[in-house]
Amino acid sequence: MALRRALSAAGGRWAQGLCSAARRDTVFAVSSGHGKCGVAVIRASGPGCREALQSLTGRPEPPAPRVLALRRIRDPATAEPLDRGLVAWFPGPHSFTGEDCCELHVHGGPAVVSGVLRALGRLPGLRPAEPGEFARRAFHNGKLDLTAVEGLGDLIQAETEAQRRQALRQMEGELGRLYQRWSETLTQALAHLEAYIDFSEDDNVEEEVLSRGEGGRGPGRASGVCPPHHHHPSPIVPPLSPPFPPPPAVAAAVRALEREVGAHLRDGRRGELLRGGVRVVIAGPPNVGKSSLLNLLAQRPAAIVSPVAGTTRDVVELSLNVGGYPVVLSDTAGLRAAADPVEQEGVSRARERLQQADLVLAVLDAGAVPAEPGALGEALGAVVPPAAPQPRVLVLNKVDLVRGGAGALRDACARAGLPPAAPLSCKTGEGLAGLVELLRRQLERLCGDPLAGSPSLTQTRHGQHLRACRAALARYGRAAGADLALAAEELRLARRHLGRITGHVGAEDVLDIIFRDFCVGK
Repeated sequence: MALRRALSAAGGRWAQGLCSAARRDTVFAVSSGHGKCGVAVIRASGPGCREALQSLTGRPEPPAPRVLALRRIRDPATAEPLDRGLVAWFPGPHSFTGEDCCELHVHGGPAVVSGVLRALGRLPGLRPAEPGEFARRAFHNGKLDLTAVEGLGDLIQAETEAQRRQALRQMEGELGRLYQRWSETLTQALAHLEAYIDFSEDDNVEEEVLSRGEGGRGPGRASGVCPPHHHHPSPIVPPLSPPFPPPPAVAAAVRALEREVGAHLRDGRRGELLRGGVRVVIAGPPNVGKSSLLNLLAQRPAAIVSPVAGTTRDVVELSLNVGGYPVVLSDTAGLRAAADPVEQEGVSRARERLQQADLVLAVLDAGAVPAEPGALGEALGAVVPPAAPQPRVLVLNKVDLVRGGAGALRDACARAGLPPAAPLSCKTGEGLAGLVELLRRQLERLCGDPLAGSPSLTQTRHGQHLRACRAALARYGRAAGADLALAAEELRLARRHLGRITGHVGAEDVLDIIFRDFCVGK
């Protein structure tokens, strides 16, 4: 039965936790990066931290918790002074990893850092930390879920303001709390459904309990004390032959969750784009200034510029920060029917990049295109087909050579209903500020505000598990009309996929709700 399966799984997880705790040792590493610096932070975590701190400082007691103290640091093996720095003591569980931790803030010279690391390595029970081991211990001790660990990694790698905001929000647990709330909804629904399956014919389960909604907050919620059945005997649920209908509140909660997960998935990959960078491709005919535009945006000669058409043969790619948003900018070969096999390969790669682009900068020669809506639309369609799904910005380069300036071209673009247009001169820099602002607005539309609304999913694996969760929720509705045991299995599968995102997968949560909300085995 479901209750016995959950008990068995919970016991196995409890035993595994005891074994892993028994094998835990103390690890240490430099936590402030490598290379010469003013101050280097060396962190240690594990049961041997207190003794290690005592050995290195020669003091019988560590400093007050979470208070920096100035200490002379020496090698316990030789008593040789290594440095004079600040030490901090973080007794568990009130630490980053949840274990006893200590930090040594020493001068950042290589000799000082290596001397302190050697001294720590000589102490019994201490070893160098493996990559990511501090965060792994924080996860195992319940200080961070997997989404928060990923947010911490993204925060360390963040290069733009928008990336920092999104990573900090995720590291502080907003995304994890959203998924955990969904998981709790599923846990509640699954607990009620399994109790209904296992005990619907038992006179110990009240009918109102079985029909109670999510969270058990309806009238008559069980509070750990069963109602006095001898005063008000509850109606006995008559024997039912499978299939019999599931509790309506469970079906309603599952439908609502399926809609919420679907809306979360339909976010236009905002979080992923912000995390990995928006792929912006510069495309256009040969010799219209694509490489000059790349150099102008990069503020350095990243690509070769030549008056000879077809100079760019391969894709030139670089990363930029545009208005706080990360951009992976690609310059491509000129789009034309080429005879040279090398240029043909370059054109093929350019078209492939166009298919992968999140945003296209379509560059045209302002002096070569008539200021007429039809001609502009035809020229743009030769670069990016009108049916292509990518948003695009029309860059009208070489406006310094156009008599009368860019006013007529801008008016023609507006009359033709073309994408946003930016007149530009890569030679003089005229129009660059307008192009950057237009590009920033497009990036903001693609990535959104990382501080507004519900947090976005940021990893491909999040999307994979959420799509699998939604599919299981959809199958629940079909299975519930035929076999409640199969329907319950779909809820377990959906919950398991949510748990794999955060790292919280367990059967004991179902038991907690069963024992809290139902008077089983009075």
